[in-house]
Amino acid sequence: MNGPNPKANLLRYLQEARDALVWKLDGLSEYDIRRPLTPTGTNLLGLVKHVAGVELGYFGDTFGRPFFDEEPPPWWYTEEPESNSDMWATADESRERIVGLYRQAWEHSDRTIATLALDATGRVPWWPQERQEITLHHVLVRVISDTQRHAGQADIVRELIDGSVGYLQGKDNMPPGDRAWWEGHRNRLEQVAREVDG
Repeated sequence: MNGPNPKANLLRYLQEARDALVWKLDGLSEYDIRRPLTPTGTNLLGLVKHVAGVELGYFGDTFGRPFFDEEPPPWWYTEEPESNSDMWATADESRERIVGLYRQAWEHSDRTIATLALDATGRVPWWPQERQEITLHHVLVRVISDTQRHAGQADIVRELIDGSVGYLQGKDNMPPGDRAWWEGHRNRLEQVAREVDG
């Protein structure tokens, strides 16, 4: 008899978010994965770099399982990190390097998740002292939420780049419609917004 497996369910949702985020880079040039498309500089490769750091911090350092045996990269949590340095890739940080680091982070996180019980406690060193103690269950929910949020940002950035939309490769979760249908739909929404605004 198979009973519910909360840890497996949480990990499945985390993996779906990971896959969606990485998929958004597929088929794009180096320029397109790096170019900032919002006033705050949001870009696809930077989102992947950020969530790699999120996983390595929360599933690594929080539970005494650090990923970096030696010196962490300069954008990692250091005394004086460059502001927002985990949200964009430098010229010498390749797509392969950052996506590879993210995939290594998955493996590291998955080992932590497999090893510890959901009620295992860790300590988030970068949080205020009174809130530092946290369970693996809390971390899983938090990281799923964060990764899904950034996957949503990646959805919008990718659509701005080349019009590509969808949840996962082969599973777009979009209503049917060609480019003309979507343009008409968008124009209708614009008209409604203008009417309501007066």
